[in-house]
Amino acid sequence: MRLLALFFLMAGTALAGEYAVLASGARLHVDRHEADGARVRLYYGTGFVELESAMVRGFETEEYQAPEAAPAAVLTAEASTMAMALPHTPLELADAAADRYGLPRALVRSVMAAESGFQPAAISPKGAIGLMQLMPGTAQELGADPHDPVQNVDAGTRYLRDLLEKYNYGLRHALAAYNAGPQAVDKYNGIPPYRETIDYISRIEKKLKAAEAIKP
Repeated sequence: MRLLALFFLMAGTALAGEYAVLASGARLHVDRHEADGARVRLYYGTGFVELESAMVRGFETEEYQAPEAAPAAVLTAEASTMAMALPHTPLELADAAADRYGLPRALVRSVMAAESGFQPAAISPKGAIGLMQLMPGTAQELGADPHDPVQNVDAGTRYLRDLLEKYNYGLRHALAAYNAGPQAVDKYNGIPPYRETIDYISRIEKKLKAAEAIKP
């Protein structure tokens, strides 16, 4: 009986949906999730994405939406469809952009993972959009449509390359500027004392070390 009750509870959750809150602050609408130690799997539609548990801050149950909120639900469905219909996978987009701008593939992949968890539809509470979480103003300056995954990743990688050049290829300064903005780095003449930014740099550095360790 308890097993049957659990089945219906899980089924109810899947139908209602939920939001996965990433460490970056972005919220992803998913059908359900499964946690397995250091990994968590997020299910949406007929697909799923698997992330490190440290990249997911928590989950929020989707609240009932009144009829007037239907357009937002339609937008979420369209975003999910867009994610499933990408002509290239997120990793392919990251690698192509890294090669185009002469950056290590592992670096662009790590930034994409930290920013959006490889989700084209990720939107942060501050309004950052897409795979590498471009703010609308930054995207406009870079001449990119942030809702187009190809343009988003290209512009984000180009921006990261520009920041590396600005800070004489100091990786930690460039990452801090990508996360908190160049103004914050310039104000503190280094990495700003923001917990979110410090954690962000630490997560990417760990991913880069892991990528280096598994090289043949």
